[in-house]
Amino acid sequence: MQLNKMIKRGGAIIGVLLFSVTQTHAQSTELQQLLLNIEKLTQFKAILSDMKKGYQIYQQGYGTISNLSKGNFNLHNIYLTGLMAVNPIVRNNPRVGQIISQQNDILSEYKRYNGLFRQSGRFTRDELDYISNVYNQLVRQSNTNIDDLASITTAGKLRMSDDDRLRAIDRIYTGSADQLQFLRFFNRQAVVLSLQRSKDLNDTQALKRLYRIN
Repeated sequence: MQLNKMIKRGGAIIGVLLFSVTQTHAQSTELQQLLLNIEKLTQFKAILSDMKKGYQIYQQGYGTISNLSKGNFNLHNIYLTGLMAVNPIVRNNPRVGQIISQQNDILSEYKRYNGLFRQSGRFTRDELDYISNVYNQLVRQSNTNIDDLASITTAGKLRMSDDDRLRAIDRIYTGSADQLQFLRFFNRQAVVLSLQRSKDLNDTQALKRLYRIN
């Protein structure tokens, strides 16, 4: 009887121990799972934090690039618009007036001598045609010079820096001076040829009066 009680009591104790062991093991398992979940949660939070930082950097970078792009466009637009304007230094360049004066001289002198050579009666029709062709070429070059000068000194015509405009004016001035110099040389040669063809002294004197030669 006593033995049976002891067995029952022992079984109960074993049951309690087994329950305790089982419960402890379950708690340990739950604790490990909880720790694992906390670790995963921490990792997940770190991932979210990195993603957030990356997105912020992307936004800042995109905003910066966008602003820089807009800024560059605005600067580029301002620069190009400035190139369309004409600085008073360019417009008031003394050579602008000198070019215009040279072109006026070319036009007036070619017209005058073209008429005088025809009046002189000392040139053949072919020679007069040749003289006219020379004058026509000079007139075309003169018109090109005036058109180029107008474009360079007029706002909104060409996109050029001030230095480029000044260099272009110098180029036109040099070309215009060469044309005028050539025209005057050509006219002098034609006058000399005309005088050489005079019939006598009276004819020579008449030609000099025609050409206004003293």
